[in-house]
Amino acid sequence: MRAHASVLHLDLDAFYAAVEQRDKPSLRGKPVVVGGVGGRGVVSTASYEARVYGVRSAMSTREARARCPHAAYLSGRFEAYRATSAAVMAVLRDCSPLVEPLSLDEAFVDLAQAGLPDLEVPTVTALGEELRTRVREVTGGLTASVGIASSKFLAKIASDLRKPDGLVVVAPGTELAVLRPLHVSVIPGVGPATVERLRRAGVHTVEELERVSQDELVRLVGKAQGHSLFQLARAQDDRPVVADRETKSVSVEGTYEHDLTDRQQMAAIVTRQAGEVAKRLRTSGLSGRTVTIKVRLYDFTTLSRSSTLPAPTDEPATIARLARTLLEDLDTSGGVRLLGVGVSGLADWIQEDLFGTGEEPDDGVGTEPEPEPDQAGARWRGETWAPGMDVVHAEHGRGWVWGSGKGVVTVRFETAETPPGPVRSFRSDDPALQRWRPPSAEQPEEQ
Repeated sequence: MRAHASVLHLDLDAFYAAVEQRDKPSLRGKPVVVGGVGGRGVVSTASYEARVYGVRSAMSTREARARCPHAAYLSGRFEAYRATSAAVMAVLRDCSPLVEPLSLDEAFVDLAQAGLPDLEVPTVTALGEELRTRVREVTGGLTASVGIASSKFLAKIASDLRKPDGLVVVAPGTELAVLRPLHVSVIPGVGPATVERLRRAGVHTVEELERVSQDELVRLVGKAQGHSLFQLARAQDDRPVVADRETKSVSVEGTYEHDLTDRQQMAAIVTRQAGEVAKRLRTSGLSGRTVTIKVRLYDFTTLSRSSTLPAPTDEPATIARLARTLLEDLDTSGGVRLLGVGVSGLADWIQEDLFGTGEEPDDGVGTEPEPEPDQAGARWRGETWAPGMDVVHAEHGRGWVWGSGKGVVTVRFETAETPPGPVRSFRSDDPALQRWRPPSAEQPEEQ
């Protein structure tokens, strides 16, 4: 660990759902669930109002609907999330040149590079408060939880202690005092299965875990996780903050509160992400040769694997097939907290696909059936009126898709700058109704 509390972890609270509530006044203070809305969809983010009912990320949408049927289920708007994330990351980079984004909604910051007069607790606490205020300003009211400590592990733990909208600074020398009373599940990668194994061994808290020998931990949970738990239970973590400087790419990724362990579920997620990447490539008139998957494991180890095609493609089937193949080669048995799919080596031309038929994969692995109209939107001009989608009407102005089905689309006309707006229904092929995209949506993502 460092001698000072100089590692900051910032985590935007219920990020995707919070952006939706910000931009949709009628949803403020109400349960909102963002993710796949079809029968085999997966929850990406749930608002705190939805979490009261037991809805959480990585849960199937089917189960979420059973627990909270009155929530607003939205398919998500990546352009809005990306723009908001960019504003937050700019604030963090103004603070320190060494920022390590973990996903769109969280990042580590090295305060030792922030040019502060000192790294004493009052100084870093004041900076943490200032960052939270600036984030609220640049995002239009979103809140962030911040943890500051002498290591990445403790900073991440600290940011979770007072969610939402909290700030916790772990003073040097108090790391073990903070960590020991906590339940073992606070350690990244300790999911339900590991919790149960430890419970059977009489281990419930980190303090009890600290008393277990390394050999016994390896016997209980396996070699890799056993070694990791032995170190983290003693607050041993010397990983540096490393700036992420990937090449220009189009990518989609998601972070999950509860580590993913089901391989089939992970395959389904990367398949959907590949479809999103392909859609954005086509929207931008681009294609790419290199498909990359990004996997962050339970212990925050980040892995990436790539495969390069002989010619650029924008076919979702090809991207998905390569992404799933890359995923199969990784050991994810300890749990996965982040999954992402990206395409780089961008070009503005496309050669006929040499590796696929142009159709969606039909191998039964990671595929999702065509959504039912009342769940995921009516078909319109070859596209889908997805719930939550931004639209604009020639007469009524901007709004978002409230629901659709049976040839009808219902829109609530409101934006972040207006009060809750009226609801109107139209034919799904009404020429006066169009999808609305912000100007920046035409640009590919840079990481």
